[in-house]
Amino acid sequence: MEQQLRFAVQGMSCANCVAKVESVLQAQPGINDASVNFATETASIEYTPNEFVLSAMLSALKNSGYPAVSVQLEIPILAMRGTVDAGKIQQVLQALDGMIAVEISDKLARVQFLPTMLSLPRIKAQLRELGCELGTDDIETEVSDESSARAHELEKLRQQLFLALGFTVPLLLIAMPPMFSESLMHTMHSWLPMTVWHSLEALLVLPVLYAGRRFYQHGWAEIRSGSLGMSTLVMLGTSAAFCYSVLSLFVPQIFPAGTAHSYFEAAGTIISLVLLGKYLEALAKGRTSSAIKKLLKLQAKTAQVLRDDVEIEIPIDSVVPNDLINVRPGECVPVDGIVVLGESYVDEAMITGEPIPVVKTTGDAVIGGTINKTGAFTLRATHVGEASVLARIVKLVEAAQAGKPPIQQLADKIAAYFVPMVIVAALLTFVLWLIFAHAPALNYAFVAMISVLVIACPCAMGLATPTAIMAATGKAAELGILFRRGSALETLASVDTIVFDKTGTLTKGLPELTDMQVFGGMEEAEVLRYIASVERKSEHPLGQAIVNKAKACKLKLLPVQNFQSKTGFGATAQIEGKTLHVGAARYLRHLGIDLSFSACYIEAWTKEAKTPIYAALDGELFAVLAVNDPIKLEAVQALHALRKLGLELGLLTGDHQHTAHAIARQLDITQVVAEVLPEDKAQYIQKLQQQGKKVAFVGDGINDAPALAQADVGIAIGTGTDIAIEAGEVILMRGDLREIVTAIHLAQRTLRTIKMNFFWAYAYNIALIPLAAGAFYPMLGVLLDPMLAAAAMSVSSLFVVSNSLRLQRFEPHSSMILPIA
Repeated sequence: MEQQLRFAVQGMSCANCVAKVESVLQAQPGINDASVNFATETASIEYTPNEFVLSAMLSALKNSGYPAVSVQLEIPILAMRGTVDAGKIQQVLQALDGMIAVEISDKLARVQFLPTMLSLPRIKAQLRELGCELGTDDIETEVSDESSARAHELEKLRQQLFLALGFTVPLLLIAMPPMFSESLMHTMHSWLPMTVWHSLEALLVLPVLYAGRRFYQHGWAEIRSGSLGMSTLVMLGTSAAFCYSVLSLFVPQIFPAGTAHSYFEAAGTIISLVLLGKYLEALAKGRTSSAIKKLLKLQAKTAQVLRDDVEIEIPIDSVVPNDLINVRPGECVPVDGIVVLGESYVDEAMITGEPIPVVKTTGDAVIGGTINKTGAFTLRATHVGEASVLARIVKLVEAAQAGKPPIQQLADKIAAYFVPMVIVAALLTFVLWLIFAHAPALNYAFVAMISVLVIACPCAMGLATPTAIMAATGKAAELGILFRRGSALETLASVDTIVFDKTGTLTKGLPELTDMQVFGGMEEAEVLRYIASVERKSEHPLGQAIVNKAKACKLKLLPVQNFQSKTGFGATAQIEGKTLHVGAARYLRHLGIDLSFSACYIEAWTKEAKTPIYAALDGELFAVLAVNDPIKLEAVQALHALRKLGLELGLLTGDHQHTAHAIARQLDITQVVAEVLPEDKAQYIQKLQQQGKKVAFVGDGINDAPALAQADVGIAIGTGTDIAIEAGEVILMRGDLREIVTAIHLAQRTLRTIKMNFFWAYAYNIALIPLAAGAFYPMLGVLLDPMLAAAAMSVSSLFVVSNSLRLQRFEPHSSMILPIA
């Protein structure tokens, strides 16, 4: 069975690096698919476990110049249980998925692992299971995770930028005055010969080139691999300027008269400006992932745990399921759990987007990372570490941000051809200037060639989509909307039809038993007791309504035998030797049971939007019941707003025809399909798609998995503690249907932003290449300086990232929502 893995990659400088990393990954045995995201600097792979070798993949990435980010830690071991030796511990740890290397000594465990596959709490838990007593101070020996890697890279960029600027400024002070004033040139010449000044420029540019060594390292790697990118262009442009200048300084006689010029300042300024652009770009890219940083900050660092009736403060990593934890007013709830003592109001806004604090009493679930407001309570830990709601939300957002929508895949293909075309254009520019320009033609040709090389960097193309996806998915998470894949944003923006499930989606999912008609002379209480005894084993909300009614009547339920549930039909069981069937009309008709004498009751109930339930005892209908599930207050508002967006709306339900149409009338839905099984729902969605419609399906994820999976976009109704609805690509954390409107608005704005980014990236480059090549020189006498070309190239990337960041200011459109009556 295929598995997925996501990890951070270092060293990528532009969209062409993406293609190189993908080709390296796809060449590894066991890897079936690979996708690399330039903005998040992450790779996602799908692999076959028994064929995939992690160490081989990591080695291949490192050799190609794009190493994966890993963690290296030393974990103090205070003591080992007598029966456990270092060899056994090393063997067990090495078998953990994501572990790269393990070394166990007397008092220390040295580990290296991929932080996206394996976590420190998981390793510590394994060590404790093996009988190791651990210390509390872990020693970080290398970059510890993606966040630290980015911070480390940002600091390195800053240092290189300051080094470059420190020598570029005096370089320009020497090189520029003679260009602007002939008298200044004569003055400088009177102080020192121009060869000495040029020699000073050569000495000053060397530290600048050293500061920009990343471009030469990556450039050579790109040339060797045949995947040319930004670094190749910068390396070629600055190397040409430097080599030309060195030759003109030491062997000027090889040049035609009047062409032995110095371009040291161009080489230095290009490096400095490109470093400045990359530094500002890295700062802006960091802001696009601010939503994940906010979520991670919600995690408490310690917890007040009761051990042997004594409260002790321990690190959050040391909390295990079933620990009892005290939470005081104003504190962050440390882990997911169930309240066992006390009550309070808890602010869940950062998790679910719900602004109003929720009351929590004994038996209620609480989420780690939420804020306790007023009271104090004790919880029993249920999910800790990677299993917690907060950790799963972070993983969902990271996975969505790391994905690659179809529009970006096209851009990557274009970028792969773009750089070679630029190099050809630069060489052609050089040749044409040499042929057609007047003296000094060599200087004109050289300046134009360098300008073309530097100005046409494909960085902006690689950033156009992922930065917008990062900003949008992060903002959506803040609003309580989780996108499982970034591609869902692109698809959701273009849907034209939305089909809804009924129970739990358009209705509250809290049905009540309102009517019951008994046939055959049995007492109503006895009938209710029989039916509730069967439905107690069922998970369907309609069945739960019958059980709740029996409990309210204080009826003692009976033991059942041979219980069987048939999804979409009903359930059967034996009670006191009698066979009982409970379910929909189609179920009892399938069993050959006559339902005709219940028709008058059913017709009256379904006109009131009530759902009928049939019950048969030993093959004879002996009762019909009616359950009413009220429509959600926000459903009317949400559907009104969706109609204003021009979307077609449909209702797809397994409920009775008359009930479904009664609900549809209240919500003004014209397309209704009722009495369908879960698998038939998927077929109906497929039928709409065959008609050319882009379909979103909205369901609660219980019986709707086939339809959610078949739809172009599956929108799952979730709750604060239920985010594992695997079939949905979009999850509404609060279960509020108005969030669909918000999600569509955000998706449409994101797609507009991506298209604007692409227009800027391509139009900007295409427009500036002729300017850099000197196409306007005959008309305007303008030839772009290579230094200005470097600045223009940086502006392109900064515009794309800044434009994407505007998505973080997105707010739901209140004008599309009607006030609650």
